[in-house]
Amino acid sequence: MISEKQHAAEAAVEYVKDGMIVGLGTGSTTEFAVKKLGERVRDGLAIRGIPTSDVTKVQAEEEGIPLIDFSETMYIDLTIDGADEIDVNLNMIKGGGAALLREKIVASASKEEIIIVSHEKFVKQLGSFPLPVEVIPFGWQVIFNQLETLGGSPDLRLKQGQPLLTDQGNYIIDCRFRQIIDAAQLEQRLNMIPGVVENGLFTGLCTRMIMAEGEKIVVKERGIK
Repeated sequence: MISEKQHAAEAAVEYVKDGMIVGLGTGSTTEFAVKKLGERVRDGLAIRGIPTSDVTKVQAEEEGIPLIDFSETMYIDLTIDGADEIDVNLNMIKGGGAALLREKIVASASKEEIIIVSHEKFVKQLGSFPLPVEVIPFGWQVIFNQLETLGGSPDLRLKQGQPLLTDQGNYIIDCRFRQIIDAAQLEQRLNMIPGVVENGLFTGLCTRMIMAEGEKIVVKERGIK
């Protein structure tokens, strides 16, 4: 029996059509989608992909998926990505894999953003999962203090005792807001702090959620751009 993650990922890949430019998300669930896309490419599917992280880029290359970047296109037909939390309005917390900046750029350029999740990621209200905030290294302590003032209970994300570096060379500060009442307002407010590059609140970007619940697939749509 396949996992819920794999079940949702493979259901999402069915939406990919010949000739599409496809955004390739990052994370343990999206790995299954990239693997399945690789199988379809080897069977003759003609697509081009834009990866959201160096890790995904390596996997896509290993799977034989042709890759391009934004020097070759200004839009993406469809992106498949995961989420750390997603609510009933299809707003999300992302960035557990530290790829939130590239993920948001790719999502914003996508005609359709398919989010694939297992059932425990679907929540009534965002906030249980720590909200990642990507910041530049210079002056991160000042930003940390401002996040604390906002009630974020911040923690600098570490790797082997040192600040974790994103693919862009930035730091991640994880904030525990507990309950996020107005996700769009908080997303905007965080991005107004000098030194904040981006944050893990994704509002108004997901057009279709594909959730696996056991052997059942649940699809919730916002409306395609």
